[in-house]
Amino acid sequence: MNYVKLNPEDKTGIKEMSDLASSIVREHYDPILGAEQNDYMINKFQSPPAIIGQLENGYQYYFVCDDANNRVGFLAFYLCRDYIYLSKFYLRKDQRKKGISKDMLNFVIKKTKEAGFSSIVLNVNKYNSAVNVYEKLGFIKIREEKNDIGSGYYMDDYVYQYTIEE
Repeated sequence: MNYVKLNPEDKTGIKEMSDLASSIVREHYDPILGAEQNDYMINKFQSPPAIIGQLENGYQYYFVCDDANNRVGFLAFYLCRDYIYLSKFYLRKDQRKKGISKDMLNFVIKKTKEAGFSSIVLNVNKYNSAVNVYEKLGFIKIREEKNDIGSGYYMDDYVYQYTIEE
């Protein structure tokens, strides 16, 4: 797998990231959240202006590409005080169950170590089937939280942590 970093000045890449993210998130989350809430969240978190704002605030976005350089997913994270917060970790549906998520995690582990940290934290919707994937990858549930994201919508999540063993 190859990881191609999204540059904040790359307007075409930002649009392509938004399109990829929107298609994956719509397919996966419409059945969980409903199209209305999901459209709100895509606009708030995955539109080109949202991605630009995140990049300006320290997020690192990467396209996940196969050996033929096809974009099969994406991930994004940012540095916190003593851990990496993994904000986005998505694969196209046709690419799941191929071991790619393990490779993606290894990439994030490498970036976490480079930053001098030993843990990765993420939120996942309580009704998301990816909960099983994160647990299989070695993440441990550390708490639950419900976050108001505006317009009467909430993110009802589990918070998971992955500790890097030396």
